[in-house]
Amino acid sequence: MDPWLIWLIIAAVLAVVEIFTLTAALGMLSAAALVTAGSAAVGLPLPFQFLVFTVVATVTVLFVRPIALRHVLQPQAARFGVDALVGRTAHVVSEVTGRGGRVLIDGEEWTARAYDETLVIPAGRTVDVMEISGATAIVYPRD
Repeated sequence: MDPWLIWLIIAAVLAVVEIFTLTAALGMLSAAALVTAGSAAVGLPLPFQFLVFTVVATVTVLFVRPIALRHVLQPQAARFGVDALVGRTAHVVSEVTGRGGRVLIDGEEWTARAYDETLVIPAGRTVDVMEISGATAIVYPRD
């Protein structure tokens, strides 16, 4: 069997294992094996093939992998759905207590409860949305 084909098989196996482990290290080794398969295809002797694999694997694991992981592990930049409402301001439409009430959030009317169940928030006040529980906004008065 040709050496380039062996390196290609190694690259494929490492790529498949990377899909299941998601470590990015095996993906870098797979890339190194792929580059080595190319060097073997042009007729590079076996000791130099190992040298190419070692150099490419070292460079990718030490320099490319941290950059890739940094991009993958970044927190989500934007919140969507009801999560985007948390932290927004709302205006009380009807008195809000620990048991119920109504607020206006971004032009939409929501049922609401006071974050502190002992509070009574009169209509017309501005409140902060602390959390969303189902279809109910949990709010706290802005002072």
